[in-house]
Amino acid sequence: MMLIPAHHFRDIERKPEYLQPEKCVPPPHPGPVGTMWFIRDGCGIACAIVTWILVLYAEFVVLFVMLIPSRDYVYSVINGIVFNLLAFLALASHCRAMLTDPGAVPKGNATKEFIESLQLKPGQVVYKCPKCCSIKPDRAHHCSVCKRCIRKMDHHCPWVNNCVGENNQKYFVLFTMYIALISLHALIMVGFHFLHCFEEDWTNLLQAYGIFREEAAEARISLHEKKQPLKVSSTECSSFSPPTTVILLILLCFEGLLFLIFTSVMFGTQVHSICTDETGIEQLKKEERRWAKKTKWMNMKAVFGHPFSLGWASPFATPDQGKADPYQYVV
Repeated sequence: MMLIPAHHFRDIERKPEYLQPEKCVPPPHPGPVGTMWFIRDGCGIACAIVTWILVLYAEFVVLFVMLIPSRDYVYSVINGIVFNLLAFLALASHCRAMLTDPGAVPKGNATKEFIESLQLKPGQVVYKCPKCCSIKPDRAHHCSVCKRCIRKMDHHCPWVNNCVGENNQKYFVLFTMYIALISLHALIMVGFHFLHCFEEDWTNLLQAYGIFREEAAEARISLHEKKQPLKVSSTECSSFSPPTTVILLILLCFEGLLFLIFTSVMFGTQVHSICTDETGIEQLKKEERRWAKKTKWMNMKAVFGHPFSLGWASPFATPDQGKADPYQYVV
């Protein structure tokens, strides 16, 4: 069986009859300014909800199991502020990555009028996506989930229920960074909590209950009568019983370790992709580089905005990426 080179399909798109502008329905009228972008995908919505549930579970364990019952108020306040700030930024970044248009090409713009408006010169070529009937800009790829062509599409991430593309890559990078930070912070706090409580309160508590049961069995007295002189309480380490606390902390450890590894790898992959100015799809398909090579610093500023500022770390700061090039459709 003879393999067909990947560029062969691009060559087919060069033929005038392939565009067939008469078969494309004119694009719908653009919605009002500020219209929210949201992908109605069941799997993506479920993954996004699970993401929020896991972050809120970590919030619950950190606050109500470790920090609030602690006797060290300075430790509780500082760690509470840091963890909640990072969690808030992580969820805000998640919302921006999910609800921001990643760079969708106008659907159905492969019309005769639009092609004529490009004023193509002899030898110039435009590409058409047969799935969404759009004239594709350079470096755009079609997403089967979003059902749109996305500019500089890196990949479709179900955890944010959206494509990672030209307009929302910054928010996705911030999301992975902040999730990795709160996972690391939670693991460190769990480690300190285990060391402190096993060394002091829980050891004394379990020993006291063990002695109490032995004495109660020997003397054949009720538990209520023996509970009074012991005066043992687990509230110094947690408001919950030791077994419940251990289960909650172990689950948090498992979640934190899993997300720390996953998001750290994704964060490193995204930063590398930005610095090399090559998306995940372009790396996977080993596409020929047709765009100008820039420095790593210029590539970072193209994603996070000009110039360098604290806004780079804020999901509320929209990066200034400049105006779209009217000739980006032409090769």
